[in-house]
Amino acid sequence: MTTLIQPLSIAEQRLVLRSVTWQQYENLLTVFGDRSGLQLIYLEGTLEIFMPSAEHERIKKIVARLIERYAEELDIPLHGCGSTTFRQAATARGLEPDESYCVGTLKELPDFAIEINLTSGGIDKLAIYRGLGIPEVLVWENNKLALYDLRESIDREATSSQFFPGLDFQLLARYIQPQNQPQAIKDFLVAIRSK
Repeated sequence: MTTLIQPLSIAEQRLVLRSVTWQQYENLLTVFGDRSGLQLIYLEGTLEIFMPSAEHERIKKIVARLIERYAEELDIPLHGCGSTTFRQAATARGLEPDESYCVGTLKELPDFAIEINLTSGGIDKLAIYRGLGIPEVLVWENNKLALYDLRESIDREATSSQFFPGLDFQLLARYIQPQNQPQAIKDFLVAIRSK
């Protein structure tokens, strides 16, 4: 195995290993289990071991809370799947989303996932989501949100969600205030109620 270590912030670490077999990935999942704060991401022989920072976790949580409040407000049936490991040997892909949801009914795979990218590098997660058949991914990167519709063979940024119709993602982005979560959520609800 060849190793590439990318120095990031002190609190956020990423290790990329090449030439990892599917069985080795499965064995690591068994060994590490559901250890909090450690993500194993696999794409066709490349394994990324990622330890998110506290900032990453705060942003993930506020985005999830805002989406959940929006769904409650509009009576959209939302089933939280959290950061469960989703994997598929046939496509040699596996990951733990930062947050994920089934919309309408509970399914084997989520309909919608949230990814927080505070640093660059690592595995192309959109390729994993597409290969798993997860249709929409909301990505927070460079202090902005981008929604990706993965139903086509190419990743394309979408302007609206099939699962959250009417949700203005630019409006949502304004309330991603991890240091001020309670007030940000209240202010977001006021904003969507006034539309």
